[in-house]
Amino acid sequence: MLLKAAINGGRTPDEFAAVPLTAEQIARESAAVLAAGADVVHAHARTAEGAQTIDPAHVGAMVRAFRAEVPDGIIGTTTGLWTCSGHEERMRLVAAWPEDALPDFASVAFSEEGAAETAELVLARGMVLESAVWSMADVPALLASPTLHRNVRILIEPEVEDAEEAVAACRRIAAALRAAGVEAPILYHGFDETVWPVVRAAIVDGCETRVGLEDGLTREDGSPADGNVELVAAARALAPVAV
Repeated sequence: MLLKAAINGGRTPDEFAAVPLTAEQIARESAAVLAAGADVVHAHARTAEGAQTIDPAHVGAMVRAFRAEVPDGIIGTTTGLWTCSGHEERMRLVAAWPEDALPDFASVAFSEEGAAETAELVLARGMVLESAVWSMADVPALLASPTLHRNVRILIEPEVEDAEEAVAACRRIAAALRAAGVEAPILYHGFDETVWPVVRAAIVDGCETRVGLEDGLTREDGSPADGNVELVAAARALAPVAV
C-alpha cells in the first residue's frame, strides 16, 4: 500500500502548534515521516505570514530544502486555486516554478476551473500528475480530460463529514472510474472525523491512502496525535506491507 504523508496543508499553529511552515521545517518533517513509513510527501509551501502559496520562490525554496534533507525522497504539492487569485494566475505561477527545483508531482483538483489545462501544464513541465475528485459531480470533467490516462494516481477526497457517507462516496466514485476504464491507482483520504474510517476502507479495497496534519489531528481513538510521524506510523501499522 502506498502511503502518502500530507504534512501541513492549510493548518495553522492555532490548530497544531508544531505544524511545519517554513521550507526548513517542511524538509525536516518530510525526512521524519519518510523514516516512519511514508512513501511520498505532499506539502504546501507557505509565505512568511503562513499563507498557502504556489509562488515560484516559495515552491522552489521548499523543494530545494527537501532535496538537501532527503535527496532520494519524493515530494509533491498542490495547484489549488485557493493559493492564488484564480486560474490565470495559477497558470502563470506553475509555469514559472524553477526548473531546478520542481516538485516530483503535483495535484490538480477537478472540482476547480481550468483543471484540465492545469493538468496539461503539470505534465508539460516534466512533473508527475495526480488528479483529484471531491464528489461524483467532478467525475465527468476528469473522464473528459486529455490527461486522464497519464495520472500516477487518482485521489478521491469526499467532502462529507459523516464517516459512513465518506466511505460510501469513495467506493461509488472508485467504481465509476473503474467502469470508465481508469486503470491508475486510486487513493482514498478523508478529513478530520472521516480520516481513519477512510484509511481502513482504502486498505480493504486495495487502494492507496494518506494521513497527516493536513487531513486530521487525531489518533484513531479520537485523542490528539503528537504529530505527523505518529499518524504515519499508525497508518503504516494498519497495512505494513507496501506493494
